[in-house]
Amino acid sequence: MPHPPPARAAVPTPPAAARSRADACPGVLAPHDAADGALARVRLPGGVVTAAQLRVLAACAEELGDGAVHLTSRGNLQLRGLDREDPRLVSRLAAAGLVPAPSHERVRNVLTSPLSGLTGGRADVRGLARALDEALCARPALAALPGRFLFALDDGRGDVAAERPDLCWVAEAPDRGFLQVAGAPTAVACAPADAPALLVAAAEVFLTLREEARAGCAGAWRAAEVPDAPARIAAALLPRESGDPAPRVGGSGTASRQFRQRESTVPVGPIPRDDGGEALGVAPVLGEISAAQLGGLAAAAPETIVTPWRTLVLPDPAPDARQRLRAHGFVLTGDAPALALSACAGRPGCAKSHADVRADVRAVLAHGSGPLPRTHVVGCERRCGAPHEAHLDVVALPDGTYAVRDRAVPDLSTALTLTPAGDTPA
Repeated sequence: MPHPPPARAAVPTPPAAARSRADACPGVLAPHDAADGALARVRLPGGVVTAAQLRVLAACAEELGDGAVHLTSRGNLQLRGLDREDPRLVSRLAAAGLVPAPSHERVRNVLTSPLSGLTGGRADVRGLARALDEALCARPALAALPGRFLFALDDGRGDVAAERPDLCWVAEAPDRGFLQVAGAPTAVACAPADAPALLVAAAEVFLTLREEARAGCAGAWRAAEVPDAPARIAAALLPRESGDPAPRVGGSGTASRQFRQRESTVPVGPIPRDDGGEALGVAPVLGEISAAQLGGLAAAAPETIVTPWRTLVLPDPAPDARQRLRAHGFVLTGDAPALALSACAGRPGCAKSHADVRADVRAVLAHGSGPLPRTHVVGCERRCGAPHEAHLDVVALPDGTYAVRDRAVPDLSTALTLTPAGDTPA
């Protein structure tokens, strides 16, 4: 039996002083120029997208892009292979309600626990993403937030809190939750209905700190890049009498607010709801959904939730949803080998990639594969799209071969035979 792969050292967040350019995270109005054309990212606060919006996205992908939409690790969607000079994409998405505030388009990054209100959790955070999005877009100053700044609303199960959000409201009980900043719990707490206002206020403090400490964090993209951000943001938000000490972060005052990270993830397959009904979890292979699959998804449910793990939740699926989506090639069983594999964009979309990693992964899946550990396949050492959970890297090399555990092998199929399911990725 091969030895388990060594644990990868955590990659520290770079200090803000090292930021020599503005954050250029793509959006619809400011797409990124990739090797295969322009790339536009469509923000979905809370991951919610309606059937009507899916049909618009399908038409845009087929007529204006590469024929598919691609899921991101923040519960958003991307369109690739676009012509940045073509005005039709912006007008169509705006008409569908997918670009409600052009000035704030790139900062509408909001995660919520996908199963909240359906099953489990300590509080129901459904609807809070919409309220947070509206509050965010109503503050002109918050358009200055970096495109990588991430909000989250966690219903207490620890799922989206584990996705490294900059600001997160975490439920402690049905009527109360606390603020988490850059992964650290604080003494700032409020009721669920007040969570959007609290997060917006905390974001305003972040921008103030970013400006006050220019010498130390010029150009900061994330809260973790601002020195002592959790304590400083909490101190700005908590009313104190003159002379009182600033609130401590992670000390005895917040000991009860520690919780098990990633208590559960979204299952693939039928999901029993607490009200006796049944939701459905499905996954597209490699997080890529063709225009035809989007049409099938739109017909399968009135609303879909895109999760940060490149899966989908149908809260109220049609009676024939499973049969319909299986026929469209979606994964509907939790033991499918495809669920263990993810990949970066690779060639031809990325000029830095040494291989068409997605084609190689699909070829391996087409020939059949046994159980695999969680594995991320990438085209170069940048390791774009790597999941936050424990995983094994398989990296394409300049000569077209792959490397796994520092061992060069001729192809991806060989690399994956060196990752038996008994091993524990790290």
